[in-house]
Amino acid sequence: MNSRSALRAILLGGLVAGTIDIGAASAISERSPILILRVIAGGILGRASLQGGAATAILGLFLQWAMALIIAAIFVGAARYLETLRRHWLLAGIAYGVPVYLVMNFVVVPLSAWHRMPAITPYNVIANLLAMLLFGAIVSWFASGIRDSR
Repeated sequence: MNSRSALRAILLGGLVAGTIDIGAASAISERSPILILRVIAGGILGRASLQGGAATAILGLFLQWAMALIIAAIFVGAARYLETLRRHWLLAGIAYGVPVYLVMNFVVVPLSAWHRMPAITPYNVIANLLAMLLFGAIVSWFASGIRDSR
């Protein structure tokens, strides 16, 4: 296994998917990407992040990319050993988006400084789930080119 290709898949998959996810969150919520980044920073800073400036938005971007890289690393790590994840990358990525959605919305956000559960409306569930399916597909596409680590 070329560990460079796995690292490349993690970095590109995580950063591309994480960045697109900011745009998706902005479109879904009809809010600016800067506000979305401040809300992400609120995972650590709480409500005070909404009054923050550029530094708060940069913190949000760093946190978004850090989470995206972790999510990508988990998928790439599995794809290194399971050829079916690479061969059927689109289905695997879409399937991976479901647990990502569930963990982010029902574990990470409630345990963050926001301490809240997401609004459960048909629109919110569908829109955010679709965003995570896209996230998973992007990560899996980058992982599709790595080789088996055995």
